[in-house]
Amino acid sequence: MPDQIAEPPSDLRGDCARCFGLCCVALPFARSADFALDKPAGKPCPNLQSDHRCGIHAGLRGKGFTGCTVYDCFGAGQKVSQVTFGGQDWRTGPKEQARRMFDVFPVVRQLHELLWYLTEALGLSAARPVHPELRQALEKTERLTRGTPEELAALDVAAHRQEVNVLLLRTSELARAGAGGKGKGKGKGKGKDRRGADLVGARLRGADLRGASLRGACLIAADLTGADLRDADLIGADLRDADLTDADLTGAFFLTQPQVNAARGGAGTRLPASVSRPVHWTAVR
Repeated sequence: MPDQIAEPPSDLRGDCARCFGLCCVALPFARSADFALDKPAGKPCPNLQSDHRCGIHAGLRGKGFTGCTVYDCFGAGQKVSQVTFGGQDWRTGPKEQARRMFDVFPVVRQLHELLWYLTEALGLSAARPVHPELRQALEKTERLTRGTPEELAALDVAAHRQEVNVLLLRTSELARAGAGGKGKGKGKGKGKDRRGADLVGARLRGADLRGASLRGACLIAADLTGADLRDADLIGADLRDADLTDADLTGAFFLTQPQVNAARGGAGTRLPASVSRPVHWTAVR
């Protein structure tokens, strides 16, 4: 039986009630299909209220802010707000501290994303041979998230990501081999290595992608209706507007909430327990 991907710890999910609206201030966005206006980094979104809540949260998609409904900080917002800066609000603290908070937030967000992947990897029984190394990487990454603002600002996140990625790649190979996918399987996609593949708008309706590696694959607007994605590696796959209606992602690993939020699906889409079914999937269109 394939592993049932467990729900991650609550501290790896965004808790807006314990955050000072950092994603609405620290991050930039450009007027596009995802955002209704331009906003530079460090400037509060005009929809951000004084209590750090979004004034149009219930109607973000209808008002042109689809990108906000896709984003997730993996719990970095509350870590930076409550731990790194000890509950000091950027609105009331010194301007220099606010700037440092905005600089540090994206760094911690990347580290928390790595914690998500490492936690999931440790739940895969097929990856037992690398569990000791995964635990060490998890402990190191957690220590890094608790660094001082100065330490976090100076951290080479790219180098640490590369170090962790070696372990995640090995995890993928072991997990997919256990699922019957070693990158050399027969059939329409089964077990194949499709890392970084350009699959924009691809017609993959009903495709057998069991145990496939789709790491970093571009699946924008791909038709994956009824596709079998069980035990597939989806780390970094771009699923924006991909149709997952009636697709089976049971046991798919390294799948994050932002990826699912960016896709289209329905009541028949089967998801791992690590992610939630987006509300907009069931909304009347």
